[in-house]
Formats: sequence, C-alpha cells, structure tokens
Amino acid sequence: MAKQRKKLGEILVEWGIVDDATVTEGLEYGMEHGKRIGEALIELGKCSEDDVVKALATQFGLEYIDLDHHPADKRILDVIPSKLIEEYHVLPYAEDGERLKVIITDPLDLETLDLIRFRINREVVPLLAPLSKVKRFIEKFVNPEGDVLSQTMASIDQEAPTVDGGDAAQSEEDADAPIIKLVNLLISEAVHTRASDIHIEPMTDRIRVRYRIDGVCHIRDDIPKSMQGAVTTRFKIMAGIDIAERRIPQDGRIKMKIGGGQIDFRVSALPAYHGESIVLRILRPESAKVGIQALGFESEDHAKFQRIIQRPNGIFLVTGPTGSGKTTTLYSALQELNKSDRKIITAEDPVEYNFTGMNQCQVKEEIGLSFAKILRAMLRQAPNIVLVGEIRDQEVGDVAIQAALTGHLVFSTLHTNDAPSAITRLIDMGIKPFLVASAIQAIMAQRLIRVICAQCKVEDPNPDRRTLRLLGFADEEVEGKTLWKGAGCKRCGGSGYRGRIGIFEMVEMNTQLRDLAFKRAPASELRVAARAAGMQTLVEDGRRKVLNGTTTPEDLLRVTQAEGLVAVED
Repeated sequence: MAKQRKKLGEILVEWGIVDDATVTEGLEYGMEHGKRIGEALIELGKCSEDDVVKALATQFGLEYIDLDHHPADKRILDVIPSKLIEEYHVLPYAEDGERLKVIITDPLDLETLDLIRFRINREVVPLLAPLSKVKRFIEKFVNPEGDVLSQTMASIDQEAPTVDGGDAAQSEEDADAPIIKLVNLLISEAVHTRASDIHIEPMTDRIRVRYRIDGVCHIRDDIPKSMQGAVTTRFKIMAGIDIAERRIPQDGRIKMKIGGGQIDFRVSALPAYHGESIVLRILRPESAKVGIQALGFESEDHAKFQRIIQRPNGIFLVTGPTGSGKTTTLYSALQELNKSDRKIITAEDPVEYNFTGMNQCQVKEEIGLSFAKILRAMLRQAPNIVLVGEIRDQEVGDVAIQAALTGHLVFSTLHTNDAPSAITRLIDMGIKPFLVASAIQAIMAQRLIRVICAQCKVEDPNPDRRTLRLLGFADEEVEGKTLWKGAGCKRCGGSGYRGRIGIFEMVEMNTQLRDLAFKRAPASELRVAARAAGMQTLVEDGRRKVLNGTTTPEDLLRVTQAEGLVAVED
C-alpha cells in the first residue's frame, strides 16, 4: 500500500511556522476565495512564499531551489523555447547527463511537464522554486528588456538603503535616484498594463505592490521593508501631501506625462498597523469617453437608454457599488447630450475628468460647499441638464427632486444592490413617497464583468455544471451551445480576460410602479412589478453575455454572487 502523503498544513505545523488554528483559518479562507491552502496562508500573511514552497517540495519529494543564491545555468536557457518559459513559468536549471533539471512552480501541473518532455524530447527532473523568484529570473535573464522594474528592484535591494523622509526629499534633486526611478517605473508600468489602481501595502516584513486590472487585484512584487519610509515619502512628495503627518488619512493628486499623454492620479494615504498604505487611482480621460455603444448594452436596452436620456425632465438614477462603472455611464450619457443648445452643470466629489462644454463644480465640505448648496445655486444658472454625483441624504434628494419637477433633467447615482431598491432607499432617507413617484423616470443598476481576451479565446469543452446551475441556466439553454473561455496569453497577462463591459438592469417607471412607490411598498413588491413590466435582471443580462461568448460563467458568478444576486427568481 502506497504511503499517504502528508498534508501541507501538517508540514507547516510540524516546522512550527503556523499552528492548527491558523491552518483552519487558511482552509476556510481558501474555500471562500477559491484558493489552495498555501496561497490562502500567504495572502493572510501567516507565512512567506518561501515557507510554503519549501513545504510543497517536502510534500512531493522534490528539491527546493533558492534562485537568489543558486541561480539557473544561463548557458542552457535556450534549451526550452522562451515562449514556453514565459507562458508556463518554467526554467531549465541544469543538465544531468541526458536528463534536464527543470524548475517548476506547481507540483500538480503535470500537463506542463508532459508538454516540456514532448517539446525537448528529453527526460525531465522537476525542481521547485517560488513563483515570484522564477518570474524575476525570467524577466531579468530570459526577457531582460521586458522588465526594467524588476532590475531596478533587484539593484535597490542589493544596496538596501534606509532613507527617511528628509533624505527622500533631498534626493528630489537627483532624477536618477533609485527610489525615484522605482516609483516612476511602478507608475509607468501600471498605466501600460491598463491598471485602474496601484496599491502600496506595508506588511510585517515587506511592502506588497498590487495592481488592480479589470477589477481584480494582482500581486506585482514585494519591496524590501527597509525602503518603506523612502517609498512612502516619495509618493507623498509627488502628490503634494504633508510628509511629516503620518497619523491621519491624507489625499492628493499627481499629474504625469506617460506615453505621450497626460495622466492624473488620485492619491490616498491611510495610516495602518504596519505603516501608511498608499493607493493611487489612475484617472484616464478616455475611459470616461467610451461612448454609449461601448458600455455593453444589448440592443433593446440601448434603445431604451437612448430614449430615457432624451427626455426633457425627471430623474435618471444609476445604482451599484463603488467601482461598478456608474460615473462612466453617466458621463457617456452627458457626452451624448452635450450640444451647443443645452446647458449642463455637474456637482461632483471629486471632479475626476474635465469635459469641454460642461460646467463642473467641485464639492468642498470643509468650506461648506456641499452637494445641496451647489445644487441650489446651479438651479439659478438656468441649466437644461444637471448631474449630482451622488444622492447621499434627504437634503440633496429633496433638491434634486425639486429640480426634476421644475423642468430639469437630473442624473445621479445611489448605492443600492438592484434597481427597484432605489425607490425604497429614497423613501427611507425621508423623501416624501409622492415626490419619489412623480420625479423618477427610470433607474438602472449595473455591474462590470470581464471580457474574454479575443487573442486567446477558445471553446470551453467542459463548463462547470454547478456554476451554470447557480446562475439559473436551464439545461436546454446550454445544450448544444458553445461556451467560451480565455486560455491565457501575453496580451491579457495570462488571465484570459482583457477589458470589461457592463451588465444592466433597467426599470422604467409606469403607473403601477408609481402607485406602489406612493403606498411605500417593499422592494420585493416593486421588483415583481418591474419584472412584470419587462425588466431584465442583472443575472439575466449576464447570461446573455455568457451565451454570446462575451464573458465566462465563472466571471459572471464572481460579480453577481458577491452581491447576493445569483439565481434570484420571482
């Protein structure tokens, strides 16, 4: 009888790196987020990547390689095609007679080993090394011009400077200073990889750098802990933030010319347990000017949307959580309406994008310039169309509704899970039900889903049946239909997705819905009435995009399950 292999958690407990409670926590986190226990423990900060990979090597009886101290033989790198090395993160390490020692990062990935054996026609001996170190080695030696960032990181790591705030400010004069070069490269790379945010997160023994691409965070690299003060100070200097203040949250902005274009960054510094966490929000003007066609509407929803925004008065609300594309949708509508015969005024917090032909006002609560105050003032400017960044309270809601009832077309956003809930949310704020019923013309809820990469799009021969059931697909809906997925390529960074579009749920007010709103009906009744009036739910719109090959069932489930919207049937 074969000897039973020890579990990874058991090995880490035996080594004294974690305890049983931590292993249980890692298992629960892994089940919740679809991660293996090793990945879960790393993300939770309970152990390092090196610890997990060493334990995996012990578990599978493989040799562990520390590439920092025992690098691969650079003379044999061309034994495996560079495309395979970059795509599968494998490295030819050394030759042992006729056999080739190959570093891999996943001992369970037997398909990759078989592929290498087939391509080089030699016996392969697998070795194990951490993914981050393999990536760094590949970027430095296999594709050296492809990642100046990693080389800069490595050179700074060797110098290991410990720079405080004063030194960092002084080094401003030296444009080639390592810290300045590193920060500039981080920002530049994030822009070129289509990231929407850069996260600089201090941890116990390192600073984690992550990029948010297509709504999902990806770990880029770790910066040595010794550089924390210098890196934080450099970002704060660039953003015009007080470098001496480390106890309270601060905000700033950076303007940089990257790739021939001017890019704005909104910077937030937040004091955390291990030091200040820095987040840069990348503001691209073109992302707010995509046009209505590119938002992702199906033909019937597109026609409905165009009809609604051409109305002379009333309120059009867009709802959804932060990062669901509400601002982009509203800006696209305003761009469509931005003609010389119309006056458009906006009240925003903050004004992220500047548009020609619109009067944009910045909310400044510290001097009493609130949404409500701007809104009252802008109505004396005789606008045709008004945008209120967000209806946050009764005061703003009342003024917005009065504007809608006095002949203005008002656009605004609200944080609710679905479209019908916006009606009850406004009434709960204290706005009179008859005003809500009279003023609202339409409500649209939306989320963003990832689009399958066109370059590596392949048929999915075996879609997960459980995922399809959770999304409410009937067997006959998918029977004989081709579902698609992304295989992963260089263009999409191996994720299989590139870009995002919206899924929508649109409610046009009718006599029955207005009557229910007037009677303070619960959201469940409003939803039933909206469905009866022809409203397609977010999940239903997403299902159409799965069937037409735009996205995958897994990504639709990721977006809708988080909101508790999956398989909601009336």
